[in-house]
Amino acid sequence: MHGANSVWRKWLKVPELYNVDALLLCGDLTGKSLVPIIKQADGTYNAFYFGRNWNLQEGSELDEMEQRIMDAGAYTLRCDKDRVKELQDNPSQVEELMMSMIKDRMAQWMEMLIDNVDLTKVDAVVMPGNDDDFEVDEVIRSFGDRGVVWCLDDVIEVLGIPTISLAYVNPTPWDTPREEPDKKLAKRIQKLVKKLPDPGQSIFNFHPPPFGTMLDLAPELDANKKPVTVAGQVNFVHVGSKAVLEAVEKYQPLIGLHGHIHESYGHDKIGSTPVVNPGSEYGEGILRGYIIEIDEGAITNHWKVEG
Repeated sequence: MHGANSVWRKWLKVPELYNVDALLLCGDLTGKSLVPIIKQADGTYNAFYFGRNWNLQEGSELDEMEQRIMDAGAYTLRCDKDRVKELQDNPSQVEELMMSMIKDRMAQWMEMLIDNVDLTKVDAVVMPGNDDDFEVDEVIRSFGDRGVVWCLDDVIEVLGIPTISLAYVNPTPWDTPREEPDKKLAKRIQKLVKKLPDPGQSIFNFHPPPFGTMLDLAPELDANKKPVTVAGQVNFVHVGSKAVLEAVEKYQPLIGLHGHIHESYGHDKIGSTPVVNPGSEYGEGILRGYIIEIDEGAITNHWKVEG
């Protein structure tokens, strides 16, 4: 989701469109950027987003642009030039402001979920990912008594199937809040697996995809975090977790639910276990997901959906 209001609204429509019994949103909920919308001397506003400068009239034009920016995942701040200068000079203020906006939007999303989905009939699991600050956890947990399911730290059931979840990923170039070496990830996974009565009859909901599959291909980056090209084409490499791969190989759960790598929208198989990654195009307002059919404790089908 990465903060995209438009994608969240689409996710809330899934029960109506597909008549599902459970909704799982498995990581990377929050946005990454704050867009100042700066008031000018003539009363208009200026904003830079979508690769260009926008000069906006106060009223519907300004409101619509602000909505477009929020639909694409960013946060907005209407302010004057003095406020921009103040924030530029005080990075800690920017961090505090962003965190306040992140938590406010997360709370708004939880309210929208409760208002738009009958949680007495549809199980709804909302999980942070590696990009999400730990303060987001508190917001989601606070809606537990109103039907939103918190899945980290313990076993939950998804339509009767024991499910374990992991938000941490193996190290990335971006130094996100939830990263650990595979050796530590393996220990986290083992701790969770020990809580399962039968790992082979469970769901592994692990944010990082298993290494060396169709789910973990991402552009290779140089020392400046720029994509490496070979013969004019971006070179893709495997960046997933070896700890996750080893766990799926060893325990052969019913299915592996993964994410993290936006570019690797697809499915694969590890032994007899299907593994899926819906990928992400949140900036374009596209919802990507998988519909998974469960019949008497068995995974009978899965297919991609997007819109």
